[in-house]
Amino acid sequence: MDPQTNSITRRTFAGALAGMAAGGPLLAGASEPPQKKRPEFTGLLSKERLPQTIEASKPNGLNLLVVICDTFRFDHLHCNGNQRIETPHLDRFAEEGVSFTNCYADGLPTIPVRRVMHTGRSILPEPVKWVPLRKHDITLAMILGRAGFTTGFIADTPHYFAPGMNFHEGFSSWQWIRGQESDPFVSGPRGSVHPEKHVPRHLLNDYYRERVTQFLLNTKDRKGEDDYFCAQSCAAAAQWLRENKDNGKPFMLFVDMFDPHEPWDAPPRFQKIYRQKYPFERYIFGYGVRRRDIRDDDLPVLRDLYAAEVTFSDYCVGRLIDEVKRLGLWENTVIVFSSDHGTHLGEQGCVQKQAKLLNSCIAHVPLIIRHPNGAFRGRRIAGLASHLDFTPTFLSLLGVKTNLEFDGGDLWKLTAGGKLRDFVVSGFDKFGAVHTRKWHYFQNVWGTNPGLGPQLYDLEADPHEEKNVLKDHPKVVAEMRQILQASFHTPPRDS
Repeated sequence: MDPQTNSITRRTFAGALAGMAAGGPLLAGASEPPQKKRPEFTGLLSKERLPQTIEASKPNGLNLLVVICDTFRFDHLHCNGNQRIETPHLDRFAEEGVSFTNCYADGLPTIPVRRVMHTGRSILPEPVKWVPLRKHDITLAMILGRAGFTTGFIADTPHYFAPGMNFHEGFSSWQWIRGQESDPFVSGPRGSVHPEKHVPRHLLNDYYRERVTQFLLNTKDRKGEDDYFCAQSCAAAAQWLRENKDNGKPFMLFVDMFDPHEPWDAPPRFQKIYRQKYPFERYIFGYGVRRRDIRDDDLPVLRDLYAAEVTFSDYCVGRLIDEVKRLGLWENTVIVFSSDHGTHLGEQGCVQKQAKLLNSCIAHVPLIIRHPNGAFRGRRIAGLASHLDFTPTFLSLLGVKTNLEFDGGDLWKLTAGGKLRDFVVSGFDKFGAVHTRKWHYFQNVWGTNPGLGPQLYDLEADPHEEKNVLKDHPKVVAEMRQILQASFHTPPRDS
């Protein structure tokens, strides 16, 4: 293992794989443990004391603001080359910060990603599961609390607050903006909302009707843009900054916005940037639609709905950054913008994130870190990065040393020309992917369903991952399979 990252490198994985076969499907016969349906009801939460095993040094005096948007595709930032999507606020922020252009998820989707973000520990040796923080997990907030920080957590991402998820633990304060997606926030009157006025009939089914009904009830009293959830989250974050900036000690505020995750329901003026007329005055698209019901003529509309969500999210984050400046915090606060994963928008027939197509549409995430030191302004770093690196990097930037070990490393070393790894491994459900600077490969790891894999993309020749060159590069495929076998701690299946 690499002592820096506690992960396998291209130099060392070969020895650990002595005797592994490269041919045949990977673990096609592996058992598939039943998955429990994740809860959506939210119960009471409690704050537990910080573990006594944490040691943390005195910080350097800088503050930290982390902003996570859910389901924000890397290629939907204008500054990352998308000429169609408008993201002026994040574009300006990127000009002030360092963009890590090859950052990939460790384990998808929502909750698995956040376990990695908050702990700096991988979840990949097992099939990726939707489970809470474990009792022995130690988070960034816990470490910074030990170092004397005031820590705040503001989120409208509802899955954080399902029973027992525990992600609030270790924070000095936490706030949940209620109502996103199918959060059971408002129960009636159910007859006051009508899903068929917002969704094409060919997309409606009984399950989806219930989800849209709940979302419409949650938003029935909305009067303007400030009542949208991501706007509420950013406003709450600005208020937290006003109240805690003069506590006499540094702070860390972690803001987790569910947008641009579904339901796609941006304010009208943002929707009109991409399309003047939609099938409905307020067209809502979210989870629960059967993919077989989505028609080809739906796809352009869905892409525009998502683009509008992206641009509205950009606007809300921009307002928060402006407040940081107004409060005089710009010169002593490290600011981070990133996402958990992306989404599919029709690629190879996939809509919404699907594990069976574990390509860069969902695994590649934006990551921009703005340091008060202007020497790093506008840098774009191509070195490979992962969600694993978030906690160790943030601690390093804040000058906090700890006795804990992490599976990731300090990304700031890449600004001096260093390198943390030769590849990033991602997992989603029972699928695994390997990403290098040149190659992206994915396949089923834990079951018999191949999905749309295995697939191999040559990123230099095909940056949009449109051509599967698997048959042209058998040696590369063998190497990628060995990396997956080692990363998921799995023996090869007998051919």
